[in-house]
Amino acid sequence: MKVSRRSRVAPFAVMQILAAANARRDAGESVLNLCAGEPSTGASDVVRQRAAELLRTENLGYTEAMGAPALRRAVATHYERWYGVDVDPSRIAVTTGSSGGFVLAFLASFEVGDRVALARPGYPAYKNILASLGCEVVELDCGPDERYQPTVPRLMEAYYEGGLDGLVLASPANPTGTMVSAAELETLARWCAEHDVRLISDEIYHGITYPGTAAAGAGAAASVPEGSPAGAATAARYLGDGAVVVSSFSKYWAMTGWRLGWLVLPEDLVDPVDALAGNVALCPPALAQHAGVAAFTDEGMAAARENVERYAVSRALLLDRADELGWSPVAPADGAFYLYGNVSRFGLDSVTYCERLLAETGVAITPGTDFDGVAGGDWVRLSFAAAPDVVAAAVDRIVAWQAGLA
Repeated sequence: MKVSRRSRVAPFAVMQILAAANARRDAGESVLNLCAGEPSTGASDVVRQRAAELLRTENLGYTEAMGAPALRRAVATHYERWYGVDVDPSRIAVTTGSSGGFVLAFLASFEVGDRVALARPGYPAYKNILASLGCEVVELDCGPDERYQPTVPRLMEAYYEGGLDGLVLASPANPTGTMVSAAELETLARWCAEHDVRLISDEIYHGITYPGTAAAGAGAAASVPEGSPAGAATAARYLGDGAVVVSSFSKYWAMTGWRLGWLVLPEDLVDPVDALAGNVALCPPALAQHAGVAAFTDEGMAAARENVERYAVSRALLLDRADELGWSPVAPADGAFYLYGNVSRFGLDSVTYCERLLAETGVAITPGTDFDGVAGGDWVRLSFAAAPDVVAAAVDRIVAWQAGLA
């Protein structure tokens, strides 16, 4: 029997490393897991309590394909409070994590053979999902001069090379943590609208930004109300130009395993996504949806802010020990919870570096080959979503181990 060509995509290496790390932990070894972008706290108490109540009192049948109305209204209210953007709940599609959101957005937006641009380095699932759907992925080589983000000159090069049908933009980005400012987002959105290019904006790390960074100050849109996160310029402002926003409960609200995300859709994609959603998954997980409403309560939002404060402690620890760690250069960690650094000075490619680091120290981090198929052999990604004491202990082990490589 044949296997489809569309299934021939690279596996997500971080999941393989996670499995190896878990196997070592199950065998009784001391493992410090900094490979996955997974907050260590899990969902807030108010969400857990609401889930427990629902399990006792509700039968949790199917919801609407686009999501439970109460959750769609809560997401719309969130956009008004955080961004000052009026979004009709009918434009919100609740999805099975942001991953399910990308599948629906790409299916609704692009035909087989369409050319879709994205930054390299970047999150590998973008290109793998697009490739499996028959799209041509156009990787934009975005280095330190572009702060690892797409720019209009890079887009123009790709556009004149063979046309473009879409752009996937992530801010804050995985693995680099870099962001585009409000002005840069407006420039990119305007260029996409003028050239009939669908903008897909990955905003799953919104809220996880750090005071004092250049990007945080530059990224705050003038109309964003006081109290919302710095740097939170949202592409929801450009729905009228065809932009799509992808977001999630996984990162800011630490609800990774609940598999709950959402799309904010332009008018022309509402009906197509509704039809696709009903056929692909019937509906997102009902328990997660109904409990997820509680994430937007004062208690749920306060818990999320506390998580960000914890990430900030770990981030500061890493930056304070950057010279000792010796990874150079390092991408600006302005948002999200990753440190992306070059380890070529240690004489190992990043895959071997990460394999040996796990085997010899019990520290799990991710090779850059997941994020950059050209230069990723020189880079690694460390997630500082773990508790600060875990991050500190991991740095101790890494520094001591690297000293033995000299």
